[in-house]
Amino acid sequence: MSTSDKLSVGLAGELTEFGHRLVARVYYADTDFSGVVYHARYLEFFERGRSDFLRLAGVHHTELADGVHGEKLVWVVRRMEIDFKAPAKIDDVLTVETRTESVSGARINMAQVLKRGDDVLVEAKVEAAIISESGRPRRFPKEWIAAFMPRGG
Repeated sequence: MSTSDKLSVGLAGELTEFGHRLVARVYYADTDFSGVVYHARYLEFFERGRSDFLRLAGVHHTELADGVHGEKLVWVVRRMEIDFKAPAKIDDVLTVETRTESVSGARINMAQVLKRGDDVLVEAKVEAAIISESGRPRRFPKEWIAAFMPRGG
């Protein structure tokens, strides 16, 4: 593995027995005037977790957009539920954990947790789907389902 490969894997977090884990730091740009993470930024932390989970599972956005699977495909978030428990602050080191709860047809349901150490700060439930360029739902390829489901007990 080259140095750049090691770096990209590190930047993308790691696959775990339950799904995926990503570590991220809170920067000034993530905060409001008080030094607390602005509420909309949590969506970005969760998006990074989901995107890197996909990348490490072998599903690349560029391949989807290039039509590698027979047509151009797009991920869309259909529904998201967020529970804010405690704030993250500037310079905090956070962990985003992402796990797949279910896959059926064109939809995937994921649970995400944002932590500071062992403290749960924010939890999210996300329903995403794959659609064609024209907006029609597309079924998950079977090999993706295996890649997204937890490996451990």
